[in-house]
Amino acid sequence: MQTIFVQVKCALGEAYRVADAAAQNVDAISEVHSTSGQYDLMMKCYLPDGADIGHFVTEKIQRLPGVKDTFTIITFKAFG
Repeated sequence: MQTIFVQVKCALGEAYRVADAAAQNVDAISEVHSTSGQYDLMMKCYLPDGADIGHFVTEKIQRLPGVKDTFTIITFKAFG
């Protein structure tokens, strides 16, 4: 299992709708948090080993209504 974090910039006024849609419709997303700063949301995702991360992000997250931009963080090792 590989863990990635995806920061999401939403259209104005759409952050809650995007968060709800992501949490309810994308099985690989385990958590959605609202954030301050350049991006509106942070999504924690668990993908099967060997899954195509780019395909997941472009097909499952970027196509959610209200998503304007994403920034993906690929992780290596979890501590603790």
